[in-house]
Amino acid sequence: MTLTLTDRARTSAPASAPASEAAPVPAPRRAAGREADGLAVASFVLGLVGLLAFNLLLGPTAIVMALLSLARRTRRPGRAYLGLALGVADLVVLAVLVTVNGTVSWNLGG
Repeated sequence: MTLTLTDRARTSAPASAPASEAAPVPAPRRAAGREADGLAVASFVLGLVGLLAFNLLLGPTAIVMALLSLARRTRRPGRAYLGLALGVADLVVLAVLVTVNGTVSWNLGG
């Protein structure tokens, strides 16, 4: 004999409780909020580091992480917007470097 999820809920519920109260309660969505906050902070940090190194990789990554955190309703939208702006700034710095030096690396010496 196999029991389905609804059969288990019905058999574990007290006889006096209606079937609607015996249904399992979904877990709170705290993990999604923490994940969105983590994405916002990570996008900010990656965008900031991307201004100095690895513009081509870290800029788009910061943009994607910022957009994901905003889509998941982060409690830190300011950091997500900063991460988005820094990711765009990374790509702008990369475009300037390619235009001026013809390379994707910093060249501070003449």
